[in-house]
Amino acid sequence: MAPEPEGVPPAGSTGDSGLPPEVGETVVTVGTFDGVHLGHRAVLEEIVERARRRRRASILVTFDRHPLTVVRPEDAPPLLTTPDEKKEILVQTGLDYVAFVRFTREVSRLSPEAFVRGYLVGRFRVRELVIGYDHGFGRGRSGDIETLRTLGRELGFDVDVVGEVRADGDEISSTRIRTAIAEGRIEDAVRGLGRPYSFEGPVVHGLGRGRDLGFPTANLEPPGGRKLLPPSGIYAVQASFRTKIRDGLLHVGPRPTFAGSPPSVELYVLDFDGDLYGERVRVEVLSRLRDVRPFASPEELVEQMRRDAEEGRAFFEARRSG
Repeated sequence: MAPEPEGVPPAGSTGDSGLPPEVGETVVTVGTFDGVHLGHRAVLEEIVERARRRRRASILVTFDRHPLTVVRPEDAPPLLTTPDEKKEILVQTGLDYVAFVRFTREVSRLSPEAFVRGYLVGRFRVRELVIGYDHGFGRGRSGDIETLRTLGRELGFDVDVVGEVRADGDEISSTRIRTAIAEGRIEDAVRGLGRPYSFEGPVVHGLGRGRDLGFPTANLEPPGGRKLLPPSGIYAVQASFRTKIRDGLLHVGPRPTFAGSPPSVELYVLDFDGDLYGERVRVEVLSRLRDVRPFASPEELVEQMRRDAEEGRAFFEARRSG
């Protein structure tokens, strides 16, 4: 992946791109690509294929933060993928280069023409630009497909548009996936992403109540960086740690049975009784099983946890049997 560029080079410049000097013409796409969902993947597959056919380099030009965190912080959405998660997913796409542009106030004020001249042409040597059908860019998203086609004719690059991608009849977008996760519709989010929704964090010390109840849980430190977590509930998940993948249940939210207990993110790994303190665990959220609710006594809670474990095992058995 290309180093993170900073600043805007002079129009027409071929330096300061992070690209090796032997890289000539390129096939480029540009955008935030939060989630790297199936719609994004369609665009990336297109530029990789076009670049291979034409013996050019394929490049995704994206940003080191969501642009709204700079332009309108109050409207900035939570993230489906942190920058590190996005890099990890993009490595699997076959792209030759990924450039993370530092998104600043200065970048946000660039006109569409200045962005195209300074970045896409001057820095990334674009010969062919492939974008999604709803792409907007430049100051106030004032640039659109026709703007790009006009600039392409002037500056010597072609513009191709990838149409919308749908899952079960619904358009796939980062906004729709965020809404699905925020509403606990995990299966809908998974269909749009084309993979499980995941997060990771270290195991930290909790109050030890789970072990006292016979259901030892690992307390996970919630992820930072504006990462979106599912709403309060009990979820069927798979947890990755120590190179293993294990089935489990996840509690997100308050613990109303125990007055005064703070909200938590707790992982119960089915059929596992080891110590995970200090481990970093990745959790793939697969399905929401129920709401968090109070119980009259710890004994009633234990009975519900037994039922949850049975439901979780049935879920994983059905999932594996197809």
